[in-house]
Amino acid sequence: MNQRTLKAKLNFSGIGLHTGAAVNMWVHPAAAGSGIRFRRVDLEDKPEVRALADYVVSTNRCTTLQNKEAIVHTVEHILSALAGMQVDNALIELDNLEVPIMDGSAALFVEAIRDIGIEDQGVSRKVFHLTENLYLKDEEKDAELMIVPSEHYDVTVLVDYASDLHGPQHAHLKSLESYADEIAPSRTFCMLRELEFLHSNNLIKGGSLENAIVIADREVEEAELDRLANLFHQPKVRISDEGILDNNKLRFRNEPARHKLLDVIGDLSLVGTHLCAKFIATKPGHSSNVKFAAQIRKYIQKNRHMIDAPIYDPKQEPVFDINQIEKFLPHKYPFLLIDKIIHMSETEVVSVKNVTVNEPFFQGHFPGNPVMPGVLQVEAMAQTGGVLAMNVMDKEQDYVTYFLSIKEAKFRAKVIPGDTLIFKLELVSPIRRGLCEMKGTAYVGNKLVSEAQLMAQVIRVEADKRKS
Repeated sequence: MNQRTLKAKLNFSGIGLHTGAAVNMWVHPAAAGSGIRFRRVDLEDKPEVRALADYVVSTNRCTTLQNKEAIVHTVEHILSALAGMQVDNALIELDNLEVPIMDGSAALFVEAIRDIGIEDQGVSRKVFHLTENLYLKDEEKDAELMIVPSEHYDVTVLVDYASDLHGPQHAHLKSLESYADEIAPSRTFCMLRELEFLHSNNLIKGGSLENAIVIADREVEEAELDRLANLFHQPKVRISDEGILDNNKLRFRNEPARHKLLDVIGDLSLVGTHLCAKFIATKPGHSSNVKFAAQIRKYIQKNRHMIDAPIYDPKQEPVFDINQIEKFLPHKYPFLLIDKIIHMSETEVVSVKNVTVNEPFFQGHFPGNPVMPGVLQVEAMAQTGGVLAMNVMDKEQDYVTYFLSIKEAKFRAKVIPGDTLIFKLELVSPIRRGLCEMKGTAYVGNKLVSEAQLMAQVIRVEADKRKS
């Protein structure tokens, strides 16, 4: 899948939930690879802060980012909306220090994104495919978070508020395709027992019954209801049959759990990389979410080569089989080193080679301990890149590709009989005057075994010379 951004600018106005500050917010399209950034246009030099776990400075009832003078509170809902709608790149400008709370959910952000449309940027999205479980136990918050390998993005949240009216709940998102309808409308909430504390500590200056749910987790006397009515500037408030203040209706029976899932998606987007994995969160909160995002981010940085590892499904029909590859390349046995092409775009190609003990080079290269020569791995990379180069040339002419240079070749692990090699070649720059520069990587599974920078030249030849 390619990276995506908005087709046009979005405008939002409102107040901050915690600061009560009036704020205008503009969400702009952004270039591929730029990620999500916040910009404070009300400050001198318009400082920016990137939406990454590295810049989180507070998780007290919301997630706050800061980079020097640029500080932005309550980023989780807009980040959740962008992640849920699979928007990779956006610039978010604000003229105050907190994202507007809107109706307490991500629904209005998602509705605006749907209306304006999303643009495919034609650049491959980097996805990290997890190969082992990661786990966080937050003793202080009594929260547990786990991420496990999966073929797709999947989130499950479990909560328990120890209330007779609102006991254990869970929410599950099977696919981001369902985010807009199943998760985005879920509103933020707090427990009645927390309300006085939050108000006395100036944490909900912008909170109201229009942008938050207040859950009655205990019996409430009439005198306390009168105080709450005064707090929310209402003539009267009551406890509804659903166990929440006033006459609000829950949008989902498990709306609190769904909102926690909304927050998890927003906070975990601070990893800064798309993840192909399943998340399971028990009693999550902003503090534990961000700690886990930082842990995952460090893991990815340590295993960064796995981001680019192509996924090979043997059951998938190839783009080109061996017979078609022979029409592109002049190589023949025993020097044709790739078996099929499984992916092809204008800038990228992926091939597969099944390494067997019958390879002719094993007879003389460490015959007692067969290891595929590194130079032949690079040659297979070049052949893979050659298919891409030939595919974009004029089909009415005959061409051949010649090596010009090899740079930064590294061999990281042995390749032995029984391995399935996956070669990925990416154009570093457009082909000009027949010059083709590519980055080549080779994997066994998702393990990087070799890599190199290759330069070649595509030259037109006469058909009879090529066939001779």
